[in-house]
Amino acid sequence: MADADKCALCKGSVPYKYVAMPEWNIKGVLCGKCYSQKIYEHYPGEHVRVSMDKK
Repeated sequence: MADADKCALCKGSVPYKYVAMPEWNIKGVLCGKCYSQKIYEHYPGEHVRVSMDKK
């Protein structure tokens, strides 16, 4: 696995690549878990995820 396929924070695999916000000062892509963690750190409060497949 190339470095581009690893999370910039946890070094785990990245099945879907998330791009860090510029103010986070992170180079490289993030996995979903680390991206969610950064969202909570920088934007406190309740975050509701919407699932478009549920009716």
